[in-house]
Amino acid sequence: MAILYALVARGSVVLAEFSATPTTANAIARQILEKIPGNVDSHVSYSQDRYIFHVKRTDGLTVLCMADDTAGRRIPFAFLEDIHSRFVKTYGRAVHSALPYAMNEEFSRVLSQQMDYYSNDPNADRINRMRGEMNQVRNVMIENIDKVLDRGDRLELLVDKTANMQGNTFRFRRQARRFRSSVWWRNVKLTVALIVLLIIIIYIVLIFVCHGFTLPSCR
Repeated sequence: MAILYALVARGSVVLAEFSATPTTANAIARQILEKIPGNVDSHVSYSQDRYIFHVKRTDGLTVLCMADDTAGRRIPFAFLEDIHSRFVKTYGRAVHSALPYAMNEEFSRVLSQQMDYYSNDPNADRINRMRGEMNQVRNVMIENIDKVLDRGDRLELLVDKTANMQGNTFRFRRQARRFRSSVWWRNVKLTVALIVLLIIIIYIVLIFVCHGFTLPSCR
């Protein structure tokens, strides 16, 4: 599993990029940037042969990486989240007016380091799995890159509609809590009723044994 290429862009303006190996990824990445609506936040993936281009766009800032198809989605998107956070934290408002490749000399080293970490360090997968469980459910789309490049009107979207699953999960948890509370109260009421019944039975027995309601012979 490996992340081979990454960039950070404002719209179609590339601010920093790094490639771990000679590829045509940069040319494909630029065409992808042109295809993504600039005012829409998105998490989307595009397939090209045995590689997947993963894209995260937030508030006009796009981070993109190319990984082989064995990498799945969790690690690449965790990488993109990490890169987005580092870039915004480092450059702040400067990203909105920076010239092309203005941050490349400095930030390309960060891209290289984090690409290596997320590609090779087993700790990255454990951390990302925890993040995935906490932030579970993103709307990730797979589109065929060839059709995106040739005909934008024939995108083949494979949408992972897990947003609804998140809502259903929350509702299920609320219902489960209410059900557990209802069962607990029912058990409490049943226990109290059994105790009262047991006291009544003991009293009735004592009435017969002690010859009267006031238990005269048992005093």
